[in-house]
Amino acid sequence: MEYKDYYQILGVSKTAPKEEIAKAFKKLARQYHPDLNPDNKTAETKFKEINEAYEVLKDEEKRKLYDRLGPNWQHGQDFQPPPGFENMHFGFRPGGGPGGPGGMGGFTNMNGGDFSDFFETLFGGPGGMGGSRTFRSSGDPFGHSRPRRGADSEATLELTMEEAWRGGPKTITLQERLPGQAPSIKTLQVNIPSGIKEGARIRLAGQGNPGTHGAPAGDLFLKVAVLPHRQFYLDGVNVVLDLPLAPWEAALGAKVPVPTLDGSVELAVPAGVDSGRKFRLKGRGLGAGAEKGDQLVKIRIKSPKQLNAEEQALWEQLARMSRFAPREE
Repeated sequence: MEYKDYYQILGVSKTAPKEEIAKAFKKLARQYHPDLNPDNKTAETKFKEINEAYEVLKDEEKRKLYDRLGPNWQHGQDFQPPPGFENMHFGFRPGGGPGGPGGMGGFTNMNGGDFSDFFETLFGGPGGMGGSRTFRSSGDPFGHSRPRRGADSEATLELTMEEAWRGGPKTITLQERLPGQAPSIKTLQVNIPSGIKEGARIRLAGQGNPGTHGAPAGDLFLKVAVLPHRQFYLDGVNVVLDLPLAPWEAALGAKVPVPTLDGSVELAVPAGVDSGRKFRLKGRGLGAGAEKGDQLVKIRIKSPKQLNAEEQALWEQLARMSRFAPREE
């Protein structure tokens, strides 16, 4: 078990007064706060260590005990408590106290108050959890580490747009990495809600990291990522389709087959439609209930790239005969 030098972690001397300790904590906590260091595991670990160190050194009783025990702790050897230690009781309060140091609101450990095994060996439980623990001289002086629920984990679940629309069972495989073990493949059956949206999360209870000492495992959260589609794209919960029309279809009107995520439907395009106009197919987007989206059909008028002689003559005749002036309307 690793010995924690709380004074070194906060960068203060062993004779530092409480005010200096609080000031050092405030400075370091701001520097390594997760909100300022997103997705930075090193900063997250440092932030937890800072919280743990401050939890001990801000409390006169815990600091006094820590100072007494420190010289007796040697790396890689069993710790022997000094006389009187077996009768110690410790109460825990939320880290930082009311308002925390310097008005910071009292930083707490990122794992909901779980501190290191070193802390729990000395004090029996994390700060902020309430309660107390008694150490007894008979039997195991430290007891066993308390059971800890496994941490939650998150993975990305990639779905085609059709899978997101349709929902239903899906088999997924994940690579699982457990401490001290080689990576393994984990196969899970997931029930996907119909119409699930981009960014939604599916919770799989008990499929996260394993707990310790008989505690339950954490949960696995699957974050949905809808894959790009060759025809459709998403606008929030709405599914958008660009529908190409020939100039004569736009001018004369037409009944056009339109693909959707639930098969093809026929769209009646009125005569004289402009490029960019949108038609709405109700309830054919993602989402569910009152938040269910629609499919938007966006008109794109396309002109022929190559004309034969007869087509060229007809277009020229139309140009001479037509009174249509698009730039004057």
